[in-house]
Amino acid sequence: MFESLRKNKTGIILMCFSSACVCLGQLLWKLAADGNAIYLFLGFLLYGIGALIMLVAYRFGSLSVLQPMLSLNYVFSIFLSFVILHEKVSLLKCAGVFIIIVGVILIAGGDE
Repeated sequence: MFESLRKNKTGIILMCFSSACVCLGQLLWKLAADGNAIYLFLGFLLYGIGALIMLVAYRFGSLSVLQPMLSLNYVFSIFLSFVILHEKVSLLKCAGVFIIIVGVILIAGGDE
């Protein structure tokens, strides 16, 4: 299990950065809904950087391991909406985040 994790480690790390960039880009789009063109531009920039990082990440691991890492977008989105937008996070959403994180951990080590 740990051998495959080491093999995909670079890809997994890059995919996590990709997810973070994409989520920050989408957050900036949400903030740009009030007409702030700078947020809109920065959102597109971060989203594009996230997409490029994702393409690079695929060079360093298996698709069956790296693609599910994108589900971290949901985790990052809920965290950002709570911290920056002060949205309420229900117990059900917290349970969903926990399940996603456990799934990502299990998939990250399962390339056998």
